[in-house]
Amino acid sequence: MNSEVANVINNSINNLDEALRSLSLKIHDNPELGYKEYKASTLLSNFLEEKGFKVTRGAAGMPTSFIAEFTNGRPGRRVAFCSEYDALPGVGHACGHNLIAISGVACAMAVKALLEQNLLDGSVSLFGTPAEEGGNGKVKLLQHNDFQKRADFVLMIHPAQVDSIVGPALAIDLAQIEFFGRASHAGASPWDGINALDALMQGWNNVAMLRQQTLTTNRIHGIIKHGGTSANVIPDYASGDFLARAVTRTQLAELKSKIDKCFEAAAVATGCQVKIKWQPQGPTDDLFTNYTLGNCYKRYMEEEGVELLRPDQVSAINSASSDFGNVSYTLPSIHPVFKIDAKGPNHTALFEEAAGTPSAHIATLRAARVLAKTAATVYLDSDLYEQAWKEFKKGKPQ
Repeated sequence: MNSEVANVINNSINNLDEALRSLSLKIHDNPELGYKEYKASTLLSNFLEEKGFKVTRGAAGMPTSFIAEFTNGRPGRRVAFCSEYDALPGVGHACGHNLIAISGVACAMAVKALLEQNLLDGSVSLFGTPAEEGGNGKVKLLQHNDFQKRADFVLMIHPAQVDSIVGPALAIDLAQIEFFGRASHAGASPWDGINALDALMQGWNNVAMLRQQTLTTNRIHGIIKHGGTSANVIPDYASGDFLARAVTRTQLAELKSKIDKCFEAAAVATGCQVKIKWQPQGPTDDLFTNYTLGNCYKRYMEEEGVELLRPDQVSAINSASSDFGNVSYTLPSIHPVFKIDAKGPNHTALFEEAAGTPSAHIATLRAARVLAKTAATVYLDSDLYEQAWKEFKKGKPQ
């Protein structure tokens, strides 16, 4: 990368240091759950409008989403970055989405500066994507063709306990299971009842036995949401939520079919009726990392003195999931993770604490500078751009 482009990126992000820190802390200290991120969405949208972006609020019918766009009016490449800002129940920003929020802003501002100085041609977009934690906000944006209309490639980063070019990797889907039976007095006339809780527990046990016969990389986990109202009444209704994860979306489809049979068999055995409802917007896909783009990111990270782990060395990260997986099957994409000094893993109170520290902020801006340089390289290097698309079109082995 030529020094002029690198200097513009570095200076653009460094000059925003205090403003980005303020944004991060306001989001961190005011955690909002998925699709309820009104403060964070407004905060980011207002900031981007003030900086000269055209901002579309409420994209894809989601009140807390936004799309910020800037073009220099010259034909060229189109990059999209993603900001996330939803929190987790009980533990706030224990996945560091306050840091993801400002990383997207930093990258978009850096590319905007390059476009304004005509060092690049084309446009840049920043997608404010709500409800990553189980709400599939990015999937809804894809269903509205919002990414497809604005981007040639998509980049984002995520805090973790390691540095790697591969982020959350498993495909995942959620099933809502409901059993319907018939109530009766549990002591006086249990034979008149049809026990919905028995059916749910039978299905639970079927799933438990299924685990032995599935791939070691598969994951199935669930909770009972409703198991009856009184111990002396045969429950006529029971429900639970079950998550299924697999390495690829093809394997996930096979696993879901087996899970369906576990609960259908339980309904037959108990005489209950069963309703199985997977997410209406479809599953969250596994991550299809574009290694042409990923290795470019890796090279710039190594220039910063950061050693990245190989994908096979980050099993904990690979066992997580993100709706960015669906984006990665739509356009060439990367979702690297960067290390912050957290004493516990993502989704813990220790990680939430770390996400608000000055050291995490410094690590975020470093990773953002690297991601912006990766984007700029794709604009400037036609061979790299074409290779990224060639890799994408070849597809991911299933």
